Amino acid sequence: MLMYTADMMERMLLFGLLFILPPFMKPWVLRRFCGAHIGRRVSIGWFASIAAREIELGDYAAVRAATLIRLNGAFRLGRQSEISNFCLIYGASDLEIGDQCYIGPQCLLNCDEPVRMGYYSALGPRSMVFTHGSFLPFTQGYWVKLAGVTIGSYVWCAAGVFLHPGVEIGDECFVNSRSVVTQSIPSGLVVEGNPARVVQPMEAVRRKMSPRRVDAALQQVLRDFATVMLEREMGITAIERSANRLAFAWEGRRYVVLIVPSTSAAGAIPTAAPGETIVYLANLPEHRPPPELLWLDVTTLSARVTGDPVYESLRIFMQRYYGMRFTLS
Repeated sequence: MLMYTADMMERMLLFGLLFILPPFMKPWVLRRFCGAHIGRRVSIGWFASIAAREIELGDYAAVRAATLIRLNGAFRLGRQSEISNFCLIYGASDLEIGDQCYIGPQCLLNCDEPVRMGYYSALGPRSMVFTHGSFLPFTQGYWVKLAGVTIGSYVWCAAGVFLHPGVEIGDECFVNSRSVVTQSIPSGLVVEGNPARVVQPMEAVRRKMSPRRVDAALQQVLRDFATVMLEREMGITAIERSANRLAFAWEGRRYVVLIVPSTSAAGAIPTAAPGETIVYLANLPEHRPPPELLWLDVTTLSARVTGDPVYESLRIFMQRYYGMRFTLS
């Protein structure tokens, strides 16, 4: 019969309470009753709950709706990292996730041994991580393994990846969809298959980006933003378009989304006309704009915290569709 200590019972009750509380109350409850370290603008969604011996959520971290995290070790979620909807995370040990990481919807993480992710890494939807594998009796000679999983920095595990106990993935790796990773992967490789095998080095699939190529890439981003976000999601049909500029009206305001290319002189950057709001998408490595401007800096991947709806739509679009996770200041 499993015996529950007073501490275990208290954490179970808090876990249930957090599950039903409205999102705005959850960070306060974690601070007050669990001694959690909670950063600025942390978000914990509806019917999401967290229980762990130590809890730390960095600035702008997010645990989305209907995600359950129940650990007997430490849980640390880095700055601007996100655990998406309907994830299940459980186990006797720790989960440590670095800054700017992402865990997609419906992932399952078994953390009976430590699971660690580095900086700017991601698990795609319905991926699984296991640190313990057994069912048939060990005393009858069947295989059992208990070992942690480590994921480095700048690692992308696409949808449906399965990571076995004891796997370590080095930095700068891509694991293709539906891969089953049974052995550790050195840094800088693309792997796929069941079991996962090396396909090619990461450098073979990564373009070398000059400032001019970044300018051209931003033009593609602007075209797709107009189609996907402005037309389809926001229902805006009257859009003035050119290679480096979009102009449109939204909620009674006139907006201009403007690329500032690498060839621009710092003193020649356009300013807003009366009644106009400009969102700058800038590729100027040596220029730092005045803090009041709505400026997305692609050279440093930095952005402002602002409530402007168009600025936020462009930032989230670039994160979701182009993997550009801006550091908020």
